[in-house]
Amino acid sequence: MSATEPPLPAQAGTISQADWQATPLVVRQLVLTLLATVEQLQQEVAQLPEQVNKNAHNSSKPPSSDPPSVNRKPPVAKGERKRGGQPGHEGSGRALKAAEQVSRFVISRPDMCTHCGALLLGYDPQPSRHQVTELPRIEPEVIEYQVHCLRCLACGQQTRGQWPADMPAGSFGPRVQATTGYLSGRFGVSRRDIQELLRTLFGVAMGLGTVSAQEQRLSQALTQPVQEAQTFLRQQEVVNIRKWSI
Repeated sequence: MSATEPPLPAQAGTISQADWQATPLVVRQLVLTLLATVEQLQQEVAQLPEQVNKNAHNSSKPPSSDPPSVNRKPPVAKGERKRGGQPGHEGSGRALKAAEQVSRFVISRPDMCTHCGALLLGYDPQPSRHQVTELPRIEPEVIEYQVHCLRCLACGQQTRGQWPADMPAGSFGPRVQATTGYLSGRFGVSRRDIQELLRTLFGVAMGLGTVSAQEQRLSQALTQPVQEAQTFLRQQEVVNIRKWSI
């Protein structure tokens, strides 16, 4: 028997060494794979009682999932327990996202047994999983609008095309303008810091004067909606109601 041939498994029972050697190599490798699968399933079955006995006191399961037979602990009086994780409590960690929410998979699958060198087949139905959330690489999208002027072959006159109705008037699109206004109006970021954020995070170069012009343009665009909202509030019978709990 060569070093790469799979040995006779201990679970072979009445199969002799000669019969094992006479069996095709692919069949022997398949038998070893099936035996390993059976052993794994037996281990999982042996762990089922432990899974059944889990409740909110000895695992991360919520109390609502406990059966009526589980004794609930009395509520802890205020001030007797510190905030945050308690000593001895197993952390839950970040929940894994479903497969359809994963952008791409990096799979590491062994192709050879490290014990006997036999070929490994099949797949692991419950592989170890680790997910990493990453920001996508952001590159600015540059859109070039072109208007062509063509000469008529019949009369010789030229006709010029029209600019699209939805083409932004300035050099930056609505998302860039909205981001600039959001950073300035919502977070109070200075113009110089907005300039740095756009360049560092999005690769968009914008002068300080353009940042100021973007703020003014957005302020003018919001003037009418704000006035309409104020008019609507003045027409309401009751405003500024705060609900107090007793």
